[in-house]
Amino acid sequence: MTTDADRALIALLRENARASTAELARKLGVSRTTVQSRIERLEKQGIIEGYGVRLAADYEKNLVRAHILVTVPPKLSVAVGAELRRIPEVRTLHSVSGNFDMIIVVEAPSVRDLDLLIDHIGALDGVERTLSSIILSTRIDR
Repeated sequence: MTTDADRALIALLRENARASTAELARKLGVSRTTVQSRIERLEKQGIIEGYGVRLAADYEKNLVRAHILVTVPPKLSVAVGAELRRIPEVRTLHSVSGNFDMIIVVEAPSVRDLDLLIDHIGALDGVERTLSSIILSTRIDR
């Protein structure tokens, strides 16, 4: 179970996972040792599993991103998920309820590459149907 203080710390780490404990402590109004102890506890509890990379806006603005909704028979969802993990352009894979079984977030260097990627995903064994939406802009990204 996380506290309000833990969630505030996690929010700051999501913004900048490389922030120093001194900077985090200043923003949270607590000591550096308190921040370090919280981080260690969250890591030990498995709440924080690792730290990631945020790409520069100048780099990301050249990528074409899309959501691909996919229908997959239940017996093949594990195999399709394994295949999707091997595709580096796949950023996120969600299992969802409703008319589709999965939502895949992908990014490619060009519309042509995105088109080829969508065709590749659609051709995977077990994928019955896809529906794609290109992301035009991101208004909130936490």
